[in-house]
Amino acid sequence: MTYFPGERYKDAGAYARAYFSNLSIAASTLDFGAMSAAGELLAECTRKGATIYSCGNGGSAAIANHLVCDCLKGVRANTELKPRVQSLSTNIELITAIVNDIGVEEVFEHQLTSLGTPGDVLIAISSSGASSNIVKAIETAKNMGLKTIAMTGFTGGSSAKLADISLHISAENYGLVEDTHQSIMHILAQFMRHSNLSHPQLLGNLKF
Repeated sequence: MTYFPGERYKDAGAYARAYFSNLSIAASTLDFGAMSAAGELLAECTRKGATIYSCGNGGSAAIANHLVCDCLKGVRANTELKPRVQSLSTNIELITAIVNDIGVEEVFEHQLTSLGTPGDVLIAISSSGASSNIVKAIETAKNMGLKTIAMTGFTGGSSAKLADISLHISAENYGLVEDTHQSIMHILAQFMRHSNLSHPQLLGNLKF
């Protein structure tokens, strides 16, 4: 487990040096076999024209939303791919209505029961892996016949155990976990694109 910080630092530069060192250690705890499986699952989902759903709270919501940008704009550049990606964390009117009228635990689950179909994929992002609305979304997705990917940190919580594919980062600092999850999101999106470039010669001068 990567613990940080364990001491006081004299200035922001020293803190940054230690932070980036610990970020590298945190990233090394990722199961790269699970990453390969996640990449294959998302590629299959896209080939079939199924939908990839993402969700998260707080900083994890930003990563879930960013995935939509990188897939619907970035992945399509110089490829024939047209991924269907939708974040369940993006519609503030719908989210607040569900939280107010139904409950916070149902904020993602309620959307999935209207939108999800068998063969779709849910990417659930939670640093703790224990957020009740994330756990319920994974449970609901599995019951509906969706495949599930969980990005977690700390101990992984129930999310890491429930998901079909667990992308767990063994770190105890929210910044380290979220930064690594952001990198995982970029890797999955960029790998999808790079594997499907219409002109292989573009590999020498890639812009994403």
